[in-house]
Amino acid sequence: MRIGLFTDSYYPQISGVATSIHTLALELEKSGHEVFIFTTTDPRADVDHEHNIIRLQSIPFVSLAERKIVLKGVFAAYLIAKDYHLDIIHTQTEFGMGILGKMVAAQLRIPVIHTLHTKYEDYVYYIARGHLIRPSMVKYVIRNFLRGTEAIICPSEMVLETVNNYGVDLPKRVIPTGIEIDRFKREDITPQQTADLRESLGLKAGEIMLLSLSRIAAEKNIQAVIQALPDILAEFPVKLVVVGHGPYAERLKSLVAELDLEEFVIFTGRVENEQTAYYYKAADFFISASTSETQGLTYLEAMAAGTRVLAAKNPYLSSLINDLEFGRLFEGDDDLAEVTIAALRDLHPIDTDKFEQKLYEISAENFAKQVYLFYLDTIIQYDQLKTLEAERFPMKMEDTIRQMPITVKRSLKREQIRAKYFARKASKLAKNLQSYVKIDKDKE
Repeated sequence: MRIGLFTDSYYPQISGVATSIHTLALELEKSGHEVFIFTTTDPRADVDHEHNIIRLQSIPFVSLAERKIVLKGVFAAYLIAKDYHLDIIHTQTEFGMGILGKMVAAQLRIPVIHTLHTKYEDYVYYIARGHLIRPSMVKYVIRNFLRGTEAIICPSEMVLETVNNYGVDLPKRVIPTGIEIDRFKREDITPQQTADLRESLGLKAGEIMLLSLSRIAAEKNIQAVIQALPDILAEFPVKLVVVGHGPYAERLKSLVAELDLEEFVIFTGRVENEQTAYYYKAADFFISASTSETQGLTYLEAMAAGTRVLAAKNPYLSSLINDLEFGRLFEGDDDLAEVTIAALRDLHPIDTDKFEQKLYEISAENFAKQVYLFYLDTIIQYDQLKTLEAERFPMKMEDTIRQMPITVKRSLKREQIRAKYFARKASKLAKNLQSYVKIDKDKE
């Protein structure tokens, strides 16, 4: 199968969407499919060594400079996609490249399937500080975008519920994004290496490492973890390691100073993707209070590394963290400290058998297999609809020809009425002209 993935976000940009697309493309190619990624330009991209990646000219997106939006290249994308003989287009974002993917699919007369990665209600603030798009408007934006698509992939039950609430009646399938297990399982990382990393971060022997790894933004709710630290510290010697960068970093550092927690919170800044496995394996728990995640690849990455998860409860995580062996979930910020303390009291070696069973479930291999099967179903349904359209076309023509005498008769009648109307108008105009000429003659 020849697949076109259209996305505004891709490597070297760092995001869950970029990682998900890279993972899917890699696994589909392993299965013998050809994947072409249509995305935006990036000055950091090593274009000379990229394979099957088509970059279209783009500019930074308003209020999110690290994200790009395509500027031009519609016709070029169509010609390239046509030359590649794509069987299906899979859009991954709802704006520039997503819209372009739909346009190309319509021109090529092939099906288009979409994955909704983002819960935009939590991100509208970044677009003109929420003055341009309000949370209540999101469902109309998404519904409008989904017109012209054949099906939608929901990465979690939470996304499925959201899409249903939007009133979307397209075929849907819940397919959680998988991860490359080997990238994080990393049996080559030795206990000495993780011990060295902990020491370099300032952790002493016996201290517990809580890891936060994400883009540092308000909706990630890292502030809730920091605010819970004093209660946790009253029971256990912990340190919170915050990996990542983003617009909210300075605010968090100010909060840490305000709570006098500088000794217990370490900000590492940006860490390269290849190095994140070391941090997961060095940590005792991965912790996140975010409520904006539709799936959260970092949870899967932590689990693949053999690290338990502490997170805010949602339908997706309830199905993922379905055993205390994998971690614990808290209902909200108020019980974050209590749940974390309970997990620390029960800290024990990991049950490797349970983790091994979970690993295939969250693997990239399983993810790509499920997506491919949905591609097949979508293509089959689309081809059936095209066949029906082709069969209906002669019938429509026949109906049109059969009704032509009636149509012609009605048209002639309308023309007769129009002719009488204009004849009366012309007669009236002539009389007015006669009167005018007569008046002028009388004046002479």
